[in-house]
Amino acid sequence: MVLKCVTIDDEPLARECIANYVREVGFLELVGSVNNPLELSKIQEEQEVDLLFLDIQMPRMNGIEFLKSSTNMPMVILTTAFPNYALEGFELDVLDYLLKPVTFNRFFKAVNKVKEQYLLRNQKTQEDSTLLNDTKEHIFIKCDNVYKKIELENILFIESMQNYVTFHTTDGKKHLTLMPLKSVEKRLDNHLFLKVHKSFLVSVTKIDTINNGKIGMGDVQIPLSRNYKNAVMDKVLKNKLWKK
Repeated sequence: MVLKCVTIDDEPLARECIANYVREVGFLELVGSVNNPLELSKIQEEQEVDLLFLDIQMPRMNGIEFLKSSTNMPMVILTTAFPNYALEGFELDVLDYLLKPVTFNRFFKAVNKVKEQYLLRNQKTQEDSTLLNDTKEHIFIKCDNVYKKIELENILFIESMQNYVTFHTTDGKKHLTLMPLKSVEKRLDNHLFLKVHKSFLVSVTKIDTINNGKIGMGDVQIPLSRNYKNAVMDKVLKNKLWKK
């Protein structure tokens, strides 16, 4: 395992300090060293970046502003001479905060934390993949007085209507049962199904498009609530979105 790193700092000596530390750690590789965050996209066009060492005080755009305006960011460690930014940084999900001048011991502690987080995320991704490939798993629901078997891979989406839910399947059929959506959500594995609206759960693997508050699944359009948009975008697009 090697984490590809980029250091972003307008001070050449600060960049060189981080670069030297990176060279001392076997699981890190420096793939870029730039003086402002706007240059990061050029590096990401050529290769994947796992970790940023991001300075806060920079003239063109400071690190906090950059984090607030960006999506699908790599893991981030902030570097700065101003400790008052720490709380705001952690609210933006940075993994650690290095106060300049950065010592190697403190640097090494921070990157080990990143390594642990990376391994946890990678393990979860593998578990998600295993669950998504488990296409033979099934459930039974009661429709009137009949118990119907439904394979999870055939569920397109689930729609709530008061105390009832309707299972919409890929063959165009609808299966109505007396059960609240909240109960269905708890029972279905959240790696396979995602809540996109107070009245809808959808199969993650069946999503074709996301546009203008709608999720497209073949010819079907499902409303996407603003309350769930960020979670949906993160789950559906993470590691799948190709950029210029």
